[in-house]
Amino acid sequence: MTATRPHETVLSVTYPSERRARVVADALAPEVGEIDDARSTATVDRDGSAVRVRVRADDLVALRAGVNSWSRLVAVAERVGARADRT
Repeated sequence: MTATRPHETVLSVTYPSERRARVVADALAPEVGEIDDARSTATVDRDGSAVRVRVRADDLVALRAGVNSWSRLVAVAERVGARADRT
């Protein structure tokens, strides 16, 4: 594992409301650190109605795997957010 991971991508999603973004970010937060491995890591932050997932990796294969995993997690969190909006 390297101290600085040379490959990085940011998934940025803007939601119609700050509340929806907060629900999505809160749903993602427990996963940070849990699905990291020796070759990749991720962070989640929210700024108003935008949620950003930053994936860093040692190599492109690990980056692709991390992006795929986090994209799926974002999709699940969005479904949770949609249900929260209906209640």
